[in-house]
Amino acid sequence: MNERTREAAELDSGVEAQARLREQVRLLTVRLQKRDEQRRAMLHIMGDLNEFNKQLGNRRKATLHILGDYEQDRRRLRRQTERLDNSRRALLHILQDSHTSNLRLEVSRKAMIHIMGDLRETTAEIQRREQELRDKQEQLVQAGKLATLGELTTGVAHELNNPLNNIGLFVGNAIDLVELGVVDRGRIVRELRNTMQQVGKATEIISHLRTFGRVAPVSREAVSMNQVVERALSLMHEQLRLREIEVELDLSPAEPVVVGNSIQLEQVLINLLTNARDAVAESPRKVVHIACAVRERVIHLTFSDTGPGIPEGLEQRIFDPFFTTKEVGHGTGLGLSITYGIIKEHGGTIGVTNGPGGGAVFVIQLPLASDEGRKPSPP
Repeated sequence: MNERTREAAELDSGVEAQARLREQVRLLTVRLQKRDEQRRAMLHIMGDLNEFNKQLGNRRKATLHILGDYEQDRRRLRRQTERLDNSRRALLHILQDSHTSNLRLEVSRKAMIHIMGDLRETTAEIQRREQELRDKQEQLVQAGKLATLGELTTGVAHELNNPLNNIGLFVGNAIDLVELGVVDRGRIVRELRNTMQQVGKATEIISHLRTFGRVAPVSREAVSMNQVVERALSLMHEQLRLREIEVELDLSPAEPVVVGNSIQLEQVLINLLTNARDAVAESPRKVVHIACAVRERVIHLTFSDTGPGIPEGLEQRIFDPFFTTKEVGHGTGLGLSITYGIIKEHGGTIGVTNGPGGGAVFVIQLPLASDEGRKPSPP
């Protein structure tokens, strides 16, 4: 019994030990599981801690950058504050200078008012003197025309004498036919028509003289240079013919037109023709050549003669007022001066040289009229 009891006791003891062992294994397994969970939790914590350290490092770097920017901003702000302070002091100086300048400006304004008053008076005086000068220039031009008309009187009188003689002849023939009782009505009408033609010719000569002699208007219009040359020659024709002076014409077939005053331009040509007439008076060959051409929208009008030419050194002085190379009592010295002034008023130029074969050569250049104003006025 004892043996069995002992065996049973030992068996119970082994069962209990086995149970305790299983319990210990279970507890150990539980601990191991907890430790594994703790290890995994620790790994998660370590990962989170590592991530936090990275974020903390980035934040530290960002903070360093912010501190650097702050330091730069602080230095920049200090410089701006210094500049602002300097600007404030400069502004104070400017305001002081501005106040002083305002005081000076007030004084200057008062002086300017007086100056403007004097300037208005001076301007009015200058305008008055300019008007007087223009009036005197017009009077001078008119006096030159009247002097030219005085020189043309002999030739014009001869030109008028021819149609007047013809008028007397035709009218006398008609009267004789009437007194003799001739009933040839057609013949009488022809005589009277011939008389009217001669009256028209005389009227045309007188009208041309009146037009040339009147005060030239200040208006400008399209003028044919060929017509101006021909009208000037019509007035000078008899004087040139009586002195056996030959005139050679080389006019442009294009009928060049200039914007100007026909009477003044005609006076220019008559002055040049008068000079040429006097220049060739003692020459064995008396020729005056007139040429008109257009080059590069400029009208070139050339007067040349077979006279002795211009004395050396007088090419510029010849256009001065009252300067003349003629003998006392044979010229006023105003013709070329008036010519120079008229050409300048028309926007042109005039010059004189001696030709290669002798004789003076006057060259006038005038701007060609634009296409809008190329229709010349009737003569």
